[in-house]
Amino acid sequence: MGRHAAPARRRAAGRARTPLWPFLLSFVLVAAAIGGGLALHQSTTQAEQPSATGPKTPDIDLVARAAAVDKVLKRRAQAVLTDDEAAFLADVDPANQALIARQRMLFVNLTQFGFAKLAYQQLSQQYDDAVARKHGPSTYIVAIAMTYQIRGIDTVPIRSMLGYTFSERTAGRWTLVSDRDIDKRLPRGSHEEAWDTGEVLVKRAARVLVVVEKGQQQLASRLTGIATSAVKAVSKSWPGGWTGSGVVIALDDKIVRGADYTVPKNAEDALAMATWVYRTLPGEVSGAGERADSYVVINPRNRDRIDARTLAHEFTHVATAPYGAYAPRWLVEGAATYVEFLPMDGAQDLALPKYRQEVRTKYLAKAKSLPADAVFFQHADSSYPLSWLAVDYLFERFGGTEVATLYQELAALGSSQAERDRIMTEHLGLSETALFRALRAAANS
Repeated sequence: MGRHAAPARRRAAGRARTPLWPFLLSFVLVAAAIGGGLALHQSTTQAEQPSATGPKTPDIDLVARAAAVDKVLKRRAQAVLTDDEAAFLADVDPANQALIARQRMLFVNLTQFGFAKLAYQQLSQQYDDAVARKHGPSTYIVAIAMTYQIRGIDTVPIRSMLGYTFSERTAGRWTLVSDRDIDKRLPRGSHEEAWDTGEVLVKRAARVLVVVEKGQQQLASRLTGIATSAVKAVSKSWPGGWTGSGVVIALDDKIVRGADYTVPKNAEDALAMATWVYRTLPGEVSGAGERADSYVVINPRNRDRIDARTLAHEFTHVATAPYGAYAPRWLVEGAATYVEFLPMDGAQDLALPKYRQEVRTKYLAKAKSLPADAVFFQHADSSYPLSWLAVDYLFERFGGTEVATLYQELAALGSSQAERDRIMTEHLGLSETALFRALRAAANS
């Protein structure tokens, strides 16, 4: 038998290395991480109301304004779908050359994605005295929902959010005068899309879409190849199969969608993050929003370290994202690492029996419980291997179908420890504590 490679340490190149097993820090955003402004479209605060000292607001027919802005938004969406740049820019302030340049770049970016559906919807008016003084008394700042579906990628329409400022420059004609005024108020995770950051290049393959900086053809081709391998691996390995698609965003920007690589721990250790996309925006139906899928955002510092196993880990998060937000972290990361380490076309097989014993002696022997959600990433060097060991045990003892069913129910309903234990006991005859004891017993047998 040939000598097999062990699961590799997945850390930034600049960090000191130890010879054995720690892991990829691959974060799936949780609802708490995208707080702030989540119900922006539902209401405005008293502090946001027009100031008595601000410019006098002219009498405006609000129904007529809403109808006129709706027409602008509809023209812009249709312009993207029909590749009509002139129509897209027709309602942009012609005196604002910087805005025109940004909107032209946005148009070129959007047309590369191949939308099957695209629409913009007004949500609620926002107020800012400084902005009103800048653009005049008819200033209309509005939060807008962008609903889109990328052809061959998104299985359902996705909702994102942006903010526009309009002004009535001639009677009945509303002109887009700014696209940045309320960016900082918009909710993290449903804003700052890949097409908003700068000039991009989009490359496609079957069930794969890759976004890189304009001109980075070689990177796009490499990522498309390994993403294709990873999609096939997850489709083959996840119980019941996975028929979704993988979106990989590898830009120079450190903040894209819900990924923030300016945070020191993320910048240093993380290779990639699976960031949620939404079928309903935060605050529309639920405070955290309803998830539809996930897009993977690569850390620009570590993009050269991305391989097919890394993306298989992330695409497992993508495959399980629609289940819900409540699965315990050990199951979320353990399942992704389990799939990541399985035999995969084009990747060397890993020495899993040796690794299993290493985890038992190095980590399990010292642990007192399964990794807790609150401290999971603080102790990532032990949390990932212990989580893998737990999921490996579940697959071996109960089979993939039962594990996938358990995951789905925990993700949908496991919002408390009592609920998690109830669901686990119902499916496995084991609570989390009992599962940990079973891992200990298996190690000693």
